[in-house]
Amino acid sequence: MNNIPLSFKKETVTAGFIAPSGKSVERLVEIRTNPITGRTCRITFSRTGEKEAGTDTLPQPPPDAEDTSACPFCKPQVEAMTPRLFPELSPEPRLVQGNSVLFPNLFPYGAYSAVSLFDNNHFVEIGTASLASYTDSFINCARYLRHVLDYDPEAVCMSVTQNHLPSAGGSLLHPHLQVHADRVSSNHHRFLIERSARYFRETGSYLFSDYLRHEKAEGVRYIGKTGPWEWMAAFAPEGFFEIWGIFPLVTSFRQLNDPEWKNLAQGVLAAQKFYRSLCRNGYNLGILFIEDGQNYLELRTVIMVRSNYAPWVRNDHTGYELMLGEMATFNSPEETAEWARPFWDA
Repeated sequence: MNNIPLSFKKETVTAGFIAPSGKSVERLVEIRTNPITGRTCRITFSRTGEKEAGTDTLPQPPPDAEDTSACPFCKPQVEAMTPRLFPELSPEPRLVQGNSVLFPNLFPYGAYSAVSLFDNNHFVEIGTASLASYTDSFINCARYLRHVLDYDPEAVCMSVTQNHLPSAGGSLLHPHLQVHADRVSSNHHRFLIERSARYFRETGSYLFSDYLRHEKAEGVRYIGKTGPWEWMAAFAPEGFFEIWGIFPLVTSFRQLNDPEWKNLAQGVLAAQKFYRSLCRNGYNLGILFIEDGQNYLELRTVIMVRSNYAPWVRNDHTGYELMLGEMATFNSPEETAEWARPFWDA
């Protein structure tokens, strides 16, 4: 079947005013429409060269970076201060993969909510984690989700997320992934499963594969590969320096073997090293799965940097994002890709 092309739409508006100098000035704002969601974002080029507070150098570690005594995720506290899995769900009370330990989230966000630690390092600066620690933590998440599906086959709405540092929503410094499963879909699960199914019905193609094909052909936002994962700057970002990793034609985490999780970890660490080069120290990550065996939603990892966790630093979400529902960012995705590519070649 012939594909219905995705629309990578851009339009420019001009803001004019008289500067304090008396000179007439025009400023350009580019509005981009996300080909997947139809949501728009704004790129305010007039602020591209602006140096944000706290980004001249990488901020110093948080004040409690060395204090492991009260951290429930550090050894030896982890066994005494973290909950255990029900034996009906897992024969092991906590799942162990290499140095990663996984256990239920004490403050759950859904029916099945767990925490996957990387290792026993209490504070890890962005871009400095070991490849093995990330790989083990991802594999541990996959093991947990398999247990959930065996126990409750209808809990098919799944995700793996990360909030690195309080500026990204993290409540504890100790690095960890959150892993979720539920029968009730999130807004993004619900939208993406409907969008990908509709796209397949209309075109006979997979949504993210076609998106990837366009980006590789155009080239300006494409960054590189780590194994089968392909990475690019988001065309219409909903966060600063937003990067996507797409695994084309794969619709279930159960199709991934250990090497593919390692390839994912390589891409995530490359993105972190890029963010570190910008003197940023916080970030968010997310991967969504629909594990019903009959959907067309391919695997996609979304990563975005956040405002620095440091005194007097401005948050990256303002009333524009929260009240108007539209991201306003300062750098073009093409610039993001250009700056990020060297970190995939390393």
